[in-house]
Amino acid sequence: MIFKQALRRELSFTTGGVFLILVTIMITTLVIRILGFAANGSVNPKDALVLITLATLGYMAVLLTVSLFVAVLIVLVRWYKDSEMIVWFASGLSISNLIGPILRFATPFFIIIALLALFVWPWANRESTLISQRFQQRDDVSMVTAGQFKESAKAQRVFFIEELDVDKSEVKNVFVADSKNGRLSIAVASTGFIQNSEDGEKSIVLNNGRRYEGQPTQPDFRILEFDEYSTKIHSKEVLAPAPRDREKTIGELLGDPDPIALNPNRAELLWRIGLPLMALGLVLIAIPLAYVNPRLGNYTAMFYAVLIYLIYSNLLNLTQNFVSQGRIHFFVGIWPIHLAALVIAYALIRNRINPSLKWWRRQLPASLSSK
Repeated sequence: MIFKQALRRELSFTTGGVFLILVTIMITTLVIRILGFAANGSVNPKDALVLITLATLGYMAVLLTVSLFVAVLIVLVRWYKDSEMIVWFASGLSISNLIGPILRFATPFFIIIALLALFVWPWANRESTLISQRFQQRDDVSMVTAGQFKESAKAQRVFFIEELDVDKSEVKNVFVADSKNGRLSIAVASTGFIQNSEDGEKSIVLNNGRRYEGQPTQPDFRILEFDEYSTKIHSKEVLAPAPRDREKTIGELLGDPDPIALNPNRAELLWRIGLPLMALGLVLIAIPLAYVNPRLGNYTAMFYAVLIYLIYSNLLNLTQNFVSQGRIHFFVGIWPIHLAALVIAYALIRNRINPSLKWWRRQLPASLSSK
């Protein structure tokens, strides 16, 4: 009982610590990537924090899977290193007696990983797409900001307004560059105002300005002076994009009647179901993998852990691609990888209980084993 309580306590602290480290690394990576998108004009800088939060929530299932795997490995490696496992074995217990306490500790995490993969992952992806699409489909009214050059969504128009009075809808020192049908038109004015028409259209009306049309090197280049010049601000209806496979709910993945979309839907479902199963397989493999051989050093197990996780994760993604392409059926692709992980875990545990070839010799006839 004392060992089980100590094991549960150390697993809790280690899992929490590893999870915080992984979340910090994830957030740092997302900050760099999303700020890069904001600098390129792909996303609104004001939405950067929301997008980072959504992306972190989306990958929370993967982070918990890795955290649980690494935590079990770290705790058991320390127990071997500090000879606590020797006390465990001297008490008449074997490595198989660790399976129960560790699985009882990990079961709530398996449930959380399943819920995150099945429900939070598609919701976070869907919200991120909607925010990005809303910014891409923004109208030119949102461009009007005092003291800043603003480019329209399709890069056809550039606005600059030095001063903006929102209450009076007045603007001062206006610059508008418009590219249409291969011709460049630039209008500058000292004053102007935003006009709302009855049909909902918006326009910027410039007063007492000058307009330049065409290319300066071409003979049709013109310079016009005007008392009043109106340019429409294009408004767009924000359309919700069709959900991708990673954004669909469980009901949408199972209930889509389109046979063309059936394989990608099943592939996405296979990946979501595979995450908690992968967490189970990795935890079971971590129990025998944590054995420390003094000749190989304390970090050998961690090296094998990284290798096993990469192989496991890549095989799951590869199976997902095969199901998506229709090469294998959903029910054929869902079980071999996880079954292989359980078989490997069982073989490693049996090998730790009966080292070397002793266990295999017991399975052979006496006449053959004597040879």
